[in-house]
Amino acid sequence: MAKYVYQFSEGNAKMKNLLGGKGANLAEMTGLGLPVPRGFTITTEACTRYYDDGEIISQDIEDEIFAMLAKTETMIGKKLGDVKDPYLVSVRSGARASMPGMMDTILNLGLNDEVVEGLAALTGNPRFAYDSYRRFISMFSDVVMEIEKIKFEHELDAVKEKVGAKMDTDLDADAMKEVVRRFKALYHSVKGVEFPQDPKVQLIESVKAVFRSWNNDRAIIYRRMNDIPGSWGTAVNVQEMVYGNMGNTSGTGVAFTRNPSTGEKKLYGEFLMNAQGEDVVAGIRTPQTIDQLKEVMPDVYEQFAETAETLERHYKDMQDMEFTIERGKLFMLQTRNGKRTAAAALKVAVDLVAEGMIDKNEALLKIDPKQLDALLHPTFDPAALKAAKVIAKGLPASPGAASGQVYFHADEATEAKARGEKVILVRLETSPEDIQGMDASQGILTGRGGMTSHAAVVARGMGKCCVSGCSELSIRENDKYFLTADGTRYNEGDWLSLDGSTGNIHAGAIKTQEASLSGDFGTIMQWSDEVRTMKVRANADTVRDSQMAVQLGAEGIGLCRTEHMFFEPDRIFAFRQMIVAKTEDARRVALEKILPMQRDDFMGIFKIMKGKPVTIRLLDPPLHEFLPHEADEIAELATALNMSSEQLAGIVSDLHELNPMMGHRGCRLAVTYPEIAEIQTRAIIEAAIAVNKDGFGVIPEIMIPLVCDVKELKFVKNIVVRTADLVIAEAGVELKYQVGTMIEIPRAALTADEIAAEAEFFSFGTNDLTQMTYGLSRDDAGKILDAYYKVKIFESDPTARLDTVGVGKLMKIASDYGRATRPNIKLGICGEHGGDPASIAFCHSLGFNYVSCSPFRVPIARLAAAQAAIADAEHLGQK
Repeated sequence: MAKYVYQFSEGNAKMKNLLGGKGANLAEMTGLGLPVPRGFTITTEACTRYYDDGEIISQDIEDEIFAMLAKTETMIGKKLGDVKDPYLVSVRSGARASMPGMMDTILNLGLNDEVVEGLAALTGNPRFAYDSYRRFISMFSDVVMEIEKIKFEHELDAVKEKVGAKMDTDLDADAMKEVVRRFKALYHSVKGVEFPQDPKVQLIESVKAVFRSWNNDRAIIYRRMNDIPGSWGTAVNVQEMVYGNMGNTSGTGVAFTRNPSTGEKKLYGEFLMNAQGEDVVAGIRTPQTIDQLKEVMPDVYEQFAETAETLERHYKDMQDMEFTIERGKLFMLQTRNGKRTAAAALKVAVDLVAEGMIDKNEALLKIDPKQLDALLHPTFDPAALKAAKVIAKGLPASPGAASGQVYFHADEATEAKARGEKVILVRLETSPEDIQGMDASQGILTGRGGMTSHAAVVARGMGKCCVSGCSELSIRENDKYFLTADGTRYNEGDWLSLDGSTGNIHAGAIKTQEASLSGDFGTIMQWSDEVRTMKVRANADTVRDSQMAVQLGAEGIGLCRTEHMFFEPDRIFAFRQMIVAKTEDARRVALEKILPMQRDDFMGIFKIMKGKPVTIRLLDPPLHEFLPHEADEIAELATALNMSSEQLAGIVSDLHELNPMMGHRGCRLAVTYPEIAEIQTRAIIEAAIAVNKDGFGVIPEIMIPLVCDVKELKFVKNIVVRTADLVIAEAGVELKYQVGTMIEIPRAALTADEIAAEAEFFSFGTNDLTQMTYGLSRDDAGKILDAYYKVKIFESDPTARLDTVGVGKLMKIASDYGRATRPNIKLGICGEHGGDPASIAFCHSLGFNYVSCSPFRVPIARLAAAQAAIADAEHLGQK
């Protein structure tokens, strides 16, 4: 019989898949003998069973929950619902992957009209008892019964205004009783029934709510952004309440064992006295820094510092901890590997190795490769920054620089990004509902909240610039403007710049400069290069892109798209002359004008790469993409081409295709117009010969795109080889070169054994291969994906990352078939998936020689390839 409920004392950190990250870590801390409030975990399997059973908790699971509750009550010596000595609990979510703020929590469960009186008598503190009750009513109503939280906040504000209180802590016991009366009346007015008084009903309904929260909108969006499967489910932790709101000897806080922004080895965090946990992250009161706890409660601080050190050494990583102090006694509520900025991730990893806590491979595995992206983006230009006007200053919650237009609501920020705008999301305070708008933004600015607020934690995890807690701004979200301290008004759409490293907020857009990389970054890249087996190339079409690729560690170019060179103003006209030419001779005349331009381009790239492999793809897109389609543009070009507008419009019309993605493009152009392949081949070979005179040792790789049949490949390859050999003979030199193809049509993958007879290398073009396998255009996918997400056909955009189940099966078939025919065939990937860590791991599993990605993703690919090699070695070692 399956077991669905575990006491903390029955679990450990290795049971994360079953107990969730929070539950497993609570169990681990319990096993270490740390002061953890007692409780139990309802497993992730109970959550998946809840959904399998039609969103109900089955009777056997409910019986097991109450049996474990009774066992825990006996161990603690208190009972849920007991008036004299009440046992109160928190109910918290806890998935196996950290999802901060995405799911729901209920505190102070077990309180009702009678128990609150007993708690007041037991503690001699009626204010504390009714403060806890009003918090419970609000949370339960919001999370479980889906009554808007803002309605309860309005009632609380009304009482504060009535008694002249500025802060919640200014309300006395009688005022808190008034708040409770108002909250219960509000509940009754909305639901038509009294607030539930049976603690067991409260518990089961809360567990259901946490299970439901696994599929709330913000959790689904977060999972989609972080590749977390919906099948995992969440665990639920039921834990004895400890109270930070029992007076000035009680408090609550959040802290990290190291600075999550910089990685500095020093306790970093915040706490509030006489508060509960949500007060710290909600930003309702401004917290104190963790080092001030040394002055407020020195003994507790010393105990906490020792506990933090114990946890970091035990987990061998920076820890993010939640704690509560109840009447001078420390309790640990949670620990987890802390989210951190990219710079902090590198420093922590390098420092942990230097401290002897972990080895290099373990250090590499602790870094999320996607985070490196944050290190590779621009910062503010110092001169421009010096001239910029600082209009306000907040807390430097997440480093980086961002400029954009101001938007005050998440949905409007998302829409603005879709229009191509750069966005700064400005909120009084963020909440989990803002996750999509935060993701759409260049940076986030809040008026409330500290360094561990929701905005700060989520922004750091996303690698977004964030300035939080800027109290000097008066933010009017609903009216879509904010005022600075001097009364200056900034409206929606105005430009703003944020400096997440200083907390400064600037008017207007500020010029940026490229990021500089050194120190810990260089160390991590060196360690990555020492262990990875796959090469990393870049997709680069220009000298500038090639220079950046080399600077970031690319070991060659896996995709040089020749068509991008034709769009330059000095050559687009000659290419258009070729397109409109009526005869082969006329096309050749136009192509001869292009030849020296392409040759110079290739020479520039070859020189930058200094003998590293360069794969050049012959012309791929359909010809209509190079011609104008608006009447006035057609007329202007027709005049330049010495033809009538009607004639040019006719050519444009003739080239139009109903489905150009599967139309006259790729190798089909070379079959129809062999002279295009000839001229491009000549340019490539002449460029290689020219630079090799200076000792560069170039071996060009010529790639024929969109092949679906071996006869097709052979036809174009013959043109390439004939032309290349002729040019080499004319030059009287020796030059090695390779001819290969892209695998981007499913039929090519299925007949790869035949195609490999002609191809010396395969480069998987997974962008097109994915589209053709799914029969889904990535340009139009957005129109249907929301409906597919809603009914859970797809969890994420299938064109955004490599589908290892379907597309991956085609890749494996092609790889196996290709090697069977040509054992030394070179295999690589050049689609955008070449920079995606999960896709890189899959390519490693297929034994690819290299991955190729955009230049700025090269460091990501280097680290991801290293992680794949380490994981592979560990897997082999376990066999």
